[in-house]
Amino acid sequence: MKILVVEDDDLIATGLHLALSRLGHAVDRSSNGMDAQQLLSDQTYHLAILDLGLPGKEGLDVLRDVRKVNSAISVLILSARDDIKSRVKGLDLGADDYLIKPFELDELLARVRVIERRHKTGESAVLELGRLALNLDSVVATWDGQPIELPKSEWTLLRMLAEHPTRVYTRSQIQDVLYGWSEAGESNAVDVHVHHLRKKISPDLIKTVRGIGYRLGDLN
Repeated sequence: MKILVVEDDDLIATGLHLALSRLGHAVDRSSNGMDAQQLLSDQTYHLAILDLGLPGKEGLDVLRDVRKVNSAISVLILSARDDIKSRVKGLDLGADDYLIKPFELDELLARVRVIERRHKTGESAVLELGRLALNLDSVVATWDGQPIELPKSEWTLLRMLAEHPTRVYTRSQIQDVLYGWSEAGESNAVDVHVHHLRKKISPDLIKTVRGIGYRLGDLN
């Protein structure tokens, strides 16, 4: 696999580079969030091992922006932040795995092997939920086999709901994923996106859970 290690601790980054290279992976390194964002935009990687406390741009912001345009790359967060809130936030933003520092190298390599097997088998390339299908590689949504044109924000929202079809998301959780913490969307932006998705695909696509938010609806 081609792997990008995004880590500002030189000792950790050097150790990971050496260990992964010995296993036959092509490894690049970045110690800055902005530089990592550029590399991830310019090149194709199978996996990013991503620290959160980065100079230039915070790791969760890098993850959020990468997921808006690239659903194929796997992301393993490697961080000293061991609180539940950080772990949930990272996974909700699209990380495939979360490993806490200090860590055992053997465990990290085992998790990399799991991700490698997923890439080899093509696992999870397509989410199929009743009449709805999302191709995560080509970023195409279909309903009854017919492709649906979706802008980035609507695709991101639909994928978020489809990956956890029984979960109810609050408007603020959805807004965090769509716009980030520092970007202010319109107060009714989430409701507008939901309205557009229902109109383009099906009125039953997204269910409103009164007083809480939204979840995926009846797709049969």
